Amino acid sequence: MTKLADGQTLKGMFNAGTSWLEKSAPDINAINVFPVPDGDTGTNMLLTMRSAIEEANHNANNDTSSVVKAMAHGALMGARGNSGVILSQFWRGLAKGLGHNNYFDGSDFARALAEATQAAYQGIINPVEGTILTVLRDSAEAAEKAAESDSGNLILVLEAAAEAAKDSVARTPDLLPVLKDAGVVDAGGQGLYVLLNGALHFLEGKADKIRYWKPSIVASESALTPKTLPMSTEIETPYGYCTNFVLEGQSLSLQKIRKDMVKKGQSLVVTGDGSLVRIHIHSFEPGEILKYATRLGVLHEIKVDNMDDQYSKFLKMQKEKLPVAEMAIVTIVSGEGLSNIFKSLGNAIIVPGGQTMNPSVRQLFEAVESAPSDNVILLPNNKNIILSASQVVSLTKKNLRVIPTRTIPQGIAAFLAFNYDLNLEENARAMKEAIGRLRTIEVTKAVRKTQLNGLKIKKGKPIAILDDKDLIASGEKMLDLILSALEKSGTEKAETITVYYGAEVKVTEAENVAQEIRNQYKSEVEVIQGGQAHYQYIISLE
Repeated sequence: MTKLADGQTLKGMFNAGTSWLEKSAPDINAINVFPVPDGDTGTNMLLTMRSAIEEANHNANNDTSSVVKAMAHGALMGARGNSGVILSQFWRGLAKGLGHNNYFDGSDFARALAEATQAAYQGIINPVEGTILTVLRDSAEAAEKAAESDSGNLILVLEAAAEAAKDSVARTPDLLPVLKDAGVVDAGGQGLYVLLNGALHFLEGKADKIRYWKPSIVASESALTPKTLPMSTEIETPYGYCTNFVLEGQSLSLQKIRKDMVKKGQSLVVTGDGSLVRIHIHSFEPGEILKYATRLGVLHEIKVDNMDDQYSKFLKMQKEKLPVAEMAIVTIVSGEGLSNIFKSLGNAIIVPGGQTMNPSVRQLFEAVESAPSDNVILLPNNKNIILSASQVVSLTKKNLRVIPTRTIPQGIAAFLAFNYDLNLEENARAMKEAIGRLRTIEVTKAVRKTQLNGLKIKKGKPIAILDDKDLIASGEKMLDLILSALEKSGTEKAETITVYYGAEVKVTEAENVAQEIRNQYKSEVEVIQGGQAHYQYIISLE
């Protein structure tokens, strides 16, 4: 390995880092503060890096400056979720640090890591220590110290950065109490360590060997951290093939089908009975899905769609249908029922996405550009999409306002506050006020045993999260859990309670829940089929 590296070396380093990240993405997804079934940090970082690598591969120039700028652009456009956006800021800083170099050495790379740290911190309005930001800063400081002892040695510098990142990840729970309470390290920091470690393996000539190895998950220095985490077996990727079919058979077990198929893709929905089951799943291997199902019975109404093609056609179709207007709304939503709700509220461009399906910055940009107006309001409807949505502001020439809706009910409340008689700024203010008057309870089932917020949580049992921030209840039975969550959420002050039930909840079950709520409270209670995955119920309080 020569002391001077070029763009081809940089590409090779992070191509190896991305491959290394791919191997650990399911494990990183499992590192989640809340024990919910939709961790996606590993997936978002992986897809962001894939976009960076793809952009670099389209660049025939091997100069470091050209390659790093291409990767920075690719990372920005492909950024998904908070972790992906921070990673794109990392690349923006690297591009600033290496953007004038044809070649680089250890000292150059150390300075670029310092620029990456500054860019990442500046990209976050309220940076929090104990996250990927801290890990990045610690790795950059270690790299600079290593460069002082041997400025040209790139391997030495990257080795110091990776080792410091590993140590920093282990300390994240000591800086962020919520991580310590949950017994986990920071998932984004873990992803950064894996990425740097993979790049180091490339420089050490181990690119071929690591195909047979697997990255290790950093253990916290805190004694509260569990020795093992629930590991996924597949990477949940938002796009690929959307596969739908009906399975006809005898004595079919919905529970076993769910257990077998959850390993094969994401956004899994299994409904029906012992003789007729309807299945929906997103996967890169639809053939594997269908092969499994044919062993259980006869398939009907088979439909397999390429979701990338689907997305482009979906935007084009919506644009053609919507009239030109002074203002337009772009909203992110998943679930057939929830999508229908937004369609019923007025003209809007709907971007499919949400939990485990965070749209990229490029997809949000394309949606904004396709809106039939130069004045656009964007509703993320998910806390992990807000940062990605904010990146679009600087990319589009349109007048764009991002309303920081963290949940689907907040998005609906904001949409209801929209008024064509108001201008863009007035609508933005009204919509922000509307989301402040609403509370959201999300109900799902825990994916691991843990203790959090003083609650003992059992794997597979229902839990409730308030306003996408606080775990407020856990229990044995769904109905009891919901009533407990309502009691802790100031429900007695709510005039209207809306219950959106998920894809695997029967309408009779949802109606029973609603009736029990009516028996307890004087509020008006409405039941709506949301069709969302992962969360059995989403409940809004107004």
